[in-house]
Amino acid sequence: MHLFFRVALVLASLCAPAETLRVMTFNVRYPNPGDGANAWSARRDLLVETIRSRQPDVVGTQELFHEQGQFIVEKLPEYAWFGLSRRGNHEDEHMGVFYRKDRLRVVESGDFWLSVTPEKPGSISWNMSLPRMATWAVFEIAGSGKRFRYFNTHFAHRREDERARMNSAKLLACRIELLDAEEAVVLTGDFNAPAGGAVHEALTRLMRDAWTEAAERKGPEDTFHGFTGKPRPGRIDWILFRAPWKAVSAETITDHQGNVFPSDHYPVMTVFEIP
Repeated sequence: MHLFFRVALVLASLCAPAETLRVMTFNVRYPNPGDGANAWSARRDLLVETIRSRQPDVVGTQELFHEQGQFIVEKLPEYAWFGLSRRGNHEDEHMGVFYRKDRLRVVESGDFWLSVTPEKPGSISWNMSLPRMATWAVFEIAGSGKRFRYFNTHFAHRREDERARMNSAKLLACRIELLDAEEAVVLTGDFNAPAGGAVHEALTRLMRDAWTEAAERKGPEDTFHGFTGKPRPGRIDWILFRAPWKAVSAETITDHQGNVFPSDHYPVMTVFEIP
């Protein structure tokens, strides 16, 4: 009889639904007064609806201004967000990280800069025109207590910034290599570099690309469209991971209302299955 119950428990655990984690990366486009018909006020409700409809557990944003972050959590109170701006305050672009409060708990979090002095807020290296940074956290999943480390970033954007992008990738790779090999890691961002290129390879030697690993893919591969709905060649918005997880699906989200788009980038979301 005891053997029967032990076998039943094992079978029940095998048949239990796998835990999932929904991860999104989203360059939200800063509130530029020169955007005209694509101004933040014209697209913010659609951006909120895009997030609401997909229900990601965590969203790594780029170009986020504080007012945008506050608007999003006002409309989506099930989320909270954190992160400093690239100047080390709240007066510029943030790599703001949003998370569902009922699904995830922040164990610890912080920020560092993509420079030779990463702990110095606002620091600039490698001839970049602006500070670049990463916001990170250790999350604990409600119920299971499983943890993962999360990084969100935005690399330099100019054509002449290839060296800076490569050095930024190396800095992130170094930080990841220093972590416990068993720790699950997720990295999201706008890398301003094409998947398959040297910058991408500097990171995928340590991590897997969720888009290429996904069992199911939906939407275009390329992600920047400049409010036209016609993406330029190059997948520059990535979700990378180092974990014994399965990328069940990946979607480049093309939601729009007429000529109004949530941003000049398409958000990308991956659903992970966690054993």
